[in-house]
Amino acid sequence: HVRYPCRVQLVAAMNPCRCGYLADPARACTRAPGCGLDYQSRISGPLLDRIDLQLETPAVSIKDLSAPLAREGSAEIAARVAQARSSQAARYRRLAPDSGPKINAEADGPLLDEAAEATAEALSLLVDVAEKLGMTARGYRRTLRVARTIADLAGAQSVQRAHVAEAASYRRAALVR
Repeated sequence: HVRYPCRVQLVAAMNPCRCGYLADPARACTRAPGCGLDYQSRISGPLLDRIDLQLETPAVSIKDLSAPLAREGSAEIAARVAQARSSQAARYRRLAPDSGPKINAEADGPLLDEAAEATAEALSLLVDVAEKLGMTARGYRRTLRVARTIADLAGAQSVQRAHVAEAASYRRAALVR
């Protein structure tokens, strides 16, 4: 086995089907649902398994464009992210002081399990979701890692059931199955 060091941040976008209107209530795809299944099946399962967050972003309506801006601005979000990363760094200094990971994205295996500090209810939900969605071991770990990050952003000490539910909702969200 050869292991190459690599940190890849993949950002990708695709339409839900060939025409792009599969989930649009205003313009219906005339070939649904087969069109979406055929189009989305072009992406391999192992590649999808490596994508942590999959979001469906519907078209923005004209009404939404004229609505007031969000209450939380970029500066507030950046401060929350900085605080979460700081707490992650402190956690990993405590758990793995000998040049261990500094953020959740770098943790794996038993260290991730220890860092997650997941409640029994959270782990039970994660197991149920993993079985129902047919997650691989990689998908299970990635979902736990995302749940730990969601908990950090919320300022929670341990991963709760709601954090796992949110993390699981980001898995294969765009697929029509």
